[in-house]
Amino acid sequence: MHAESSLKSLIPPRNASIKNDVLSGFTVALALVPEAVAFAFVAGISPVVGLYGAFMMGLITSLFGGRPGMISGATGAMAVVMMSLVAEGEQRGGSGAGLAYLLATLLLVGLLQVAAGAFKFGKFVRMIPSPVMMGFVNGLAIVIFLSQLGMFKADGAWLTGGALWTMMGLTAITMFIMWGLPKLTKAFPAALAAIVLVSVVVVLGGSDTQTVGSFIKANGGTGIAATLPSFALPVVPLSWETLSLIFPYAAILAAIGLIESLMTLNLVDELTKTRGDGNRECIAQGAANMVNGLFGGMGGCAMIGQSIINIKSGGRGRLSGVVAALTLLAFILFGASAIEIIPIAALVGVMFMVVIGTFAWNTFRILNKVPVADVIVMATVTGVTVAYDLAIAVFIGVVISTLVFAWENALRIRARKRVDEHGIKHYEMFGPLFFGSTTLFGSKFEVDTDPEEVVIDFAESRIMDQSAIEAINKVSERYSASGKTLHLRHLSSDCSRLLKRAKTLIEVNVLEDPEYFVAIDDLRVRRGSAPLAK
Repeated sequence: MHAESSLKSLIPPRNASIKNDVLSGFTVALALVPEAVAFAFVAGISPVVGLYGAFMMGLITSLFGGRPGMISGATGAMAVVMMSLVAEGEQRGGSGAGLAYLLATLLLVGLLQVAAGAFKFGKFVRMIPSPVMMGFVNGLAIVIFLSQLGMFKADGAWLTGGALWTMMGLTAITMFIMWGLPKLTKAFPAALAAIVLVSVVVVLGGSDTQTVGSFIKANGGTGIAATLPSFALPVVPLSWETLSLIFPYAAILAAIGLIESLMTLNLVDELTKTRGDGNRECIAQGAANMVNGLFGGMGGCAMIGQSIINIKSGGRGRLSGVVAALTLLAFILFGASAIEIIPIAALVGVMFMVVIGTFAWNTFRILNKVPVADVIVMATVTGVTVAYDLAIAVFIGVVISTLVFAWENALRIRARKRVDEHGIKHYEMFGPLFFGSTTLFGSKFEVDTDPEEVVIDFAESRIMDQSAIEAINKVSERYSASGKTLHLRHLSSDCSRLLKRAKTLIEVNVLEDPEYFVAIDDLRVRRGSAPLAK
């Protein structure tokens, strides 16, 4: 049934078309080639392994993932981690063992990601604050831009003279076509048109510039031509030593892959004004990485650059991702020679336009209109994304946002005090009582000067966690030591449940309230006293 529904979903939604999906998928496939090759070199493996990985990731996630129109493949964030794994595998098992350890790790990565989807961890991406998302987008745009600057090098040195001017000119022409063509017609993807036209100019003009083929050879490769990927179990020792090596890498790769995929899913949701399924995407990403581990691909996750190219080119349905993956496979099997003549400058121009479209330029307009804490979060996430890693950046951003939220809410706990006609003192609490506000909560009570009967009224407050229970316990002990009785009133049902579970900790009277019918009366008044007026 699931496979059948996935196949039916290949039919584009109402806001898409088969033509747009096909043409967009072909455009994306062209942009995937140099990225997959480059990331394979970063990881220290054959470029064909990178291309296999992009094909299998793209096909499986397009068919079964939770976000139509999103493109997955080999990514730089995961390639950097794979580089250390492959090198350590080579040291442990000799030449060629690094790839085997990588494939075994991908099986474990897939299991962890499938488990994350099965336990519905994908929904947590909806809790990522907007400043973190904006910082992530800006940082990723900068990372994409910096990665493309490496294409302006040859043999490790920056291009100079005519070679540099040719590269810059072709890049500028590509960007101009992508900017201008949509103003004339949207019948054909601007990115694909730019790549084709610039390639024709280079071939007919005989320009001496770097191409996909020369790029591969300059990095030690022999080409992208290959056969279909074949099934083979990774040949690694089945031992505790192997598990101790690959598990930490698997956990890091799984986390990076899911964070990058779910953040990209969130971004595509915003671009398309639709909503994807994060948990389903987790499962699909995990399944794709497991297939890579069994069929010799390098694995990966969602690619924000290629996803934006797809969306901007009109790709909205699953068909666009399927076409991109199958076209990439066709390049590997039959069209290697045609792809290898594409100028790198054309692909760089496409990615530069992706950078311009990805960066949140309204960041500069809102800097003086949002809280300072949000500006700090945005700047921190952007900086850490560029300097270190996307996953670390998002984690730090969420932690900072959480601490800021806790601090601001901790200051909201307030108490209005009054003494009624019976001489009973009431503390009417306002704001949440949780770990961050317990100290301020405890300072509100005047135990030594209070009368014999004291009421804490939670009608406008909530008991949130165990720290709140302990805070109430401490207040109770202070009143008990002074020989006074403490009552709680207007507890919500969930607050009452917290207190009921913790009644071995606190010994205070919890009053029934005829208006709310939500309090409990399980705890006895420790000392005889006149009934409390309600």
